[in-house]
Amino acid sequence: MAAAAPAVLSQPRSSKTESYIDNKRKEDIRQANIIAARAVADAVRTSLGPKGMDKMISTANGEVIITNDGATILNKMEVLQPAAKMLVELSKSQDATAGDGTTTVVVIAGALLKQCLTLLSNGIHPTVISDSLHKAATRAIDVLTAMAVPVELSDRDSLVKSASTSLNSKVVSQYSTLLAPLAVDAVLFVVDPAKPEIVDLRDIKIVKKLGGTVDDTEFVKGLVFDKKVSHAAGGPTRMENAKIAVIQFQISPPKTDIEQSIVVSDYTQMDRILKEERNYILGMIKKIKATGCNVLLIQKSILRDAVTDLSLHYLAKAKILVIKDVERDEIEFITKTLNCLPIANIEHFRAEKLGYADLVEEVSLGDGKIVKITGIKDMGRTTTVLVRGSNQLVLDEAERSLHDALCVVRCLVSKRFLIAGGGAPEIELSRQLGAWAKVLHGMEGYCVKSFAEALEVIPYTLAENAGLNPIAIVTELRNRHAQGEINAGINVRKGQITNILEENVVQPLLVSTSAINLATECVRMILKIDDIVTVR
Repeated sequence: MAAAAPAVLSQPRSSKTESYIDNKRKEDIRQANIIAARAVADAVRTSLGPKGMDKMISTANGEVIITNDGATILNKMEVLQPAAKMLVELSKSQDATAGDGTTTVVVIAGALLKQCLTLLSNGIHPTVISDSLHKAATRAIDVLTAMAVPVELSDRDSLVKSASTSLNSKVVSQYSTLLAPLAVDAVLFVVDPAKPEIVDLRDIKIVKKLGGTVDDTEFVKGLVFDKKVSHAAGGPTRMENAKIAVIQFQISPPKTDIEQSIVVSDYTQMDRILKEERNYILGMIKKIKATGCNVLLIQKSILRDAVTDLSLHYLAKAKILVIKDVERDEIEFITKTLNCLPIANIEHFRAEKLGYADLVEEVSLGDGKIVKITGIKDMGRTTTVLVRGSNQLVLDEAERSLHDALCVVRCLVSKRFLIAGGGAPEIELSRQLGAWAKVLHGMEGYCVKSFAEALEVIPYTLAENAGLNPIAIVTELRNRHAQGEINAGINVRKGQITNILEENVVQPLLVSTSAINLATECVRMILKIDDIVTVR
């Protein structure tokens, strides 16, 4: 009987009281997801902060990109693991929301995931961790908002400071004194006083031109075309008191609508065809000239040549300056800037549809030429920034950095609060959340405490990238904050801890709040996943 007893016990229990389920696979998948996502975060961690390293990305088609922008790095990385892809999307959404802080958001997410691994291995349920994260994030945003300093749009210095803080961590940081005021002026120029919170960065056109250095970058109140004036038949290349027409039709002999060929056997008939062509084009040009128009912007045409040699010859005789091959998607920007209407048919060519400018001229730059239109009458709220650079890599990076700076100013225009940079807000959050965790009961307090610890990754990484001793710096930083110095942060240039606001290292509130919001949201999603199903 004694031998039979164990046999009875080892039989499977009835399905009603089934209690033991194999959870190993779910844990494995969670762990795999977290490790993959952390690997992505560690890849961009070294490029955080003013002393961060740059990444060189070599794409499959042999193109090389040198950048420090988290969003660009992750965008170009071929990530296969689905959970790691979420971090790439995370940096994209931070790029869309705030424009800056794309590396920060990924680093915070990576640190949170690391803490989650520890919590999971201690047997805390993922849902509990997830809910605590949400609570802690809400609390963190309240703390940040309490720290923030309000800023006015008329206070140009503050705006320039925050733009230059954004540029400091970029490859082109040595030009921040030039690019930061330029970004601020550009945004303030396109802000509509009636609707100040909406700034459309598409109204700021960035034209890149090789040659010169980044120092030669300029802000143009007008239009710049990266094209040259059509020089056929000796047409004018400079025009004062310009009357500009944007046309979307072709100044060339008409084609038949259907595919067909006409066989001409007689010379007199050929002469007649050519004569008709000439008359047709001359008729068009006379109509154009009659309105007083003297600058033509001609849209690129797919169906047939927008202009022929003959029409260019007549346009030159009529002293009309021609810029051809204007891209279709630029038409909206051009018409908004010139305050004119695009003309789709020669019959609709009227003087009231023209734009007026003081000067249209062709300028030689480097090895190419550009066309500048300045002194536009009743100009729309758009501007152009002409970026120069000694090589293509610097040029692209300058454009990306400028975009980040513009985004920072845009953040400040829409949410007018500044907070300190340099790891100060993160340490303050860490301290306040740590204190709050002691008040909470049960598992929540435990989770919030590890969330608070995770936030220390930003100052730690800043110090690490600057070659300082991270542990000593972060300990000293905690000490300063515990004594009530809210704005104490790491001063990377001096290699010590100072009041960061006085050093003019500031960032918009929106960048930090959206970074914490998006990072926690992403981590919560990764936590909730317990299985990956591949569908063929």
